Amino acid sequence: MPDVSTPADPRTTWDLPAPGAMPRTADLEPLVTRVLAPNPSPMTLDGTNTYLVGGPGSGQAVLVDPGPDDPAHLAAVEAALAARDARCVAVLVTHHHGDHAEAALPWGARFGAQVAAADVRVAGPDGRVLEPGVRLALAATMLDVVPTPGHTADHLAFRLESGAVLVGDHVLGRGTSVVTHPEGDVLAYLDSLRRVHDLGPSALYCGHGPELTEDPGAVLDFYLAHRAFRESQLLAAMVRGARTVDELVADVYAEVPREVWPAAAQSTRATLAKLAAEGHVVVEGDRVRLP
Repeated sequence: MPDVSTPADPRTTWDLPAPGAMPRTADLEPLVTRVLAPNPSPMTLDGTNTYLVGGPGSGQAVLVDPGPDDPAHLAAVEAALAARDARCVAVLVTHHHGDHAEAALPWGARFGAQVAAADVRVAGPDGRVLEPGVRLALAATMLDVVPTPGHTADHLAFRLESGAVLVGDHVLGRGTSVVTHPEGDVLAYLDSLRRVHDLGPSALYCGHGPELTEDPGAVLDFYLAHRAFRESQLLAAMVRGARTVDELVADVYAEVPREVWPAAAQSTRATLAKLAAEGHVVVEGDRVRLP
């Protein structure tokens, strides 16, 4: 069993806004405005981040991850569009989860803008299904479509001309992203983390939580180390006698609020699936054992 030390999260020393203190609307760079949706929760942190992307003075903007179909959020997005003197020309969605995609089709219809996503169910019958590696020329700028499966099979990121990457739920501004079973795939997620790392992002604009601009590569390194640490914790818990998913969660997540234990259980199942594929454990329903 590997000896993996607790990884240090570099963000603990950064000057990030406290939970609940993110501004509703913020201009992050000339290309990007962020609008925070009013749907905070333990899983969505401060709420869903919706992004407007477009060349300054172009009169156009791309809407990325519209989030919940909420009237107050729509009003805030429309105000941000007006502040940019821009109209929405396309709606892009990182993945199908409702806190990112619910408003895609109704808002696309409202703005007369095509919806684009990796999943045809999100893009809709008149939308565009995005293929990995495609470069989109929209709103006087370019966005590269980066496949980032793992959190979900249809997850995408979008790399901007500035070097920043809109990462959806692949990376969060606080904490770590959940990869759940059976929807998530930890092996794919790790590959996707390395893919984003190889881009050398100048900033990570996350689906939830504050933007990460100080050292994005260090955060990605931490995410990779965190996954390795979780694996070592699960193996150690099994050596101590844990034999079910619930026992593993109670051991490994003992200091985490119980309200997130259901999500931790699904994340644990996803990690166990990876360990089983590598031959490190044997999973038999809710029970698990060392080979």
